[in-house]
Order: sequence, then C-alpha cells, then structure tokens
Amino acid sequence: MNIKKVCVLGGSGFVGTHLVNKLGMAGCSVRVLTRARTHAMNVTVLPEVEVVEANIFDPLELDRHFVGMDAVINLVGILNEAKPGDFHEVHVELPRKIVRACAATGVKRLLHMSALHAGPNGPSAYLRSKGQGQAAVLEQGNGLAVTVFRPSVIFGREDSFLNMFASLLKIAPVLPLACPEAKFQPVFVEDVAQAYVASLNNPATFGQSYDLCGPGVYSLRELVELVGSMTGVKRRVVGLGPRLSYLQAWMMEWMPGRKLMTRDNYYSMQVDSVCDCKFPRIFDVKPSSVEAVAPMYLTEASPYHGHRSAAGR
Repeated sequence: MNIKKVCVLGGSGFVGTHLVNKLGMAGCSVRVLTRARTHAMNVTVLPEVEVVEANIFDPLELDRHFVGMDAVINLVGILNEAKPGDFHEVHVELPRKIVRACAATGVKRLLHMSALHAGPNGPSAYLRSKGQGQAAVLEQGNGLAVTVFRPSVIFGREDSFLNMFASLLKIAPVLPLACPEAKFQPVFVEDVAQAYVASLNNPATFGQSYDLCGPGVYSLRELVELVGSMTGVKRRVVGLGPRLSYLQAWMMEWMPGRKLMTRDNYYSMQVDSVCDCKFPRIFDVKPSSVEAVAPMYLTEASPYHGHRSAAGR
C-alpha cells in the first residue's frame, strides 16, 4: 500500500494530537473529524491537516468524509459512561459503522484503538465493550486490512493519568488510594503514535493485534509516589483494601463533574494492565520510561507546565 490520505476519528484528543502530527511529518494528508472545531485547536495549525465538523455516529456523514481516503484511524473511546449504553454506542456500534463506511467508500486500511486485556470476559463493562469493538473490526471481511492496538495506560504531556495524581497531591495532605496494588505498565504517547505510523503501510501488520506497554511495571501506589517525588510534593499515601476501594469508587461515581473514579474503573483494575511481551519489534521503537519523560511535563520548571495551566488542564 501507498497510503497518503488518512481520516482520523478522535484526532483532537490526547493520543490523536500526537498521531496527527506524526502522520503529517510522514507526508500524509490528514482529515480530522470532530464534533466542534474548537476541540481541535491543537491540530488546526498543522500543515496538511483538514479539520471537519461531523457527527461521527451518523453513517451518512462517515460515508461522505471517508470518500477519497486511503485509510481510516479510529481512536475514539471513553473511560466512563455519562448514561447507560454509552460504552456500547462508542466502543461497539461506532466501529461497526466505521467498517461499513469503509466498505461503502472503498477504504482498504483501518487502524483501531482497543485496550489492553479487552475481551468478552473482561471484569468491567469498559473492557468487555472494547473487546466487542475489536472483534467487530477484526472479524469482518470485504478486503479491509485491519490492525488493532491494545495499549496499557498512556502517559505524556497533557495526559489525564499522571497529571491527575500530580494535581491531587497538591491539594490533599493525605491521599486515600483505591486499588493501591493494581499493576500498570505505562506507555509513552509518542511511542504509541509511532507504532501507528509504522504499521500504516506495513502488510505484515494486517489482521494483527498488538499489545503496547512501556519498559516498567509499577503498582498504582508506586506511580503516585513517583509523581510526588518528581514534583517535589510528597504526601502520605494510604492504600485502601478491596471493600474501601469499592466504596470510594461508588462515592466518586456519584460526585458531580468529571469522574475521577467509578465502580467500572474499580472492576477494570482487578486485572493488571501489564503486557506479557516486550514492545513489538516490528515497529522499531525503543519505549520510553516514565522516569525519562514525566519530569519534563509534571514539574513547574517544565515549559509544558505553563501551557497546561493556561489551557485549564
């Protein structure tokens, strides 16, 4: 394949912004579909990027905007439901609509974002719905070349993981932590984006699924303490047992505003988010560690700090 025109769904998000930039650097012309142009300010200034306002859940709009594209990349996902059925709509029905639109418009290449340990027997609705979505794209035919990526938690500038704990440590003299021994193998957002770009024209990746993890495995407690050490804001971290962890998740689930944790998140953390293999060699990426990257954006001395604060992140 010689892919030059790529349509990205979720291109204005955390991973999407990095990926769209790398696609442009690789010589691709990129179309980003977004609900509102104001959500995509980070990519509107990039050359070779076209930002289009669209309802991605409308099959007719997908058909219209996929025409002329060589490939489609789906990064759309949610961690929590605003209402019952959101996981199914976003993680299952949308991938099905994307596959149908690719078939209708002649798109031959699809890259899809799933999640580590997604599957029908996952402990959470999030992981089960992600599993259904990846099955929907892998099990279809019609000559569509599909590659699925299944990352652990992704970190990097403006992430919602390490930055969240940095913010909590600043305001909490003592931090009660649910599921403190849950394991994670964080992967750097730039490494994830590079894997996508490297697979785009590589036939060896067609029909394959790849788990993406960084070089280090940490308990949640270790990650929080590491963030505290990096930011110079050390707090006492009190690990909660299973019952209190569940209770904390239930209480946070009903709090107004952005949900820091829900019972479904609690269920997801019952499975360690770690890989059984190294970063796939096929992408020629040496994964970056949390220790090498996170201090550059977590500390106030970082040039990223001011931009993140100005943006309200």
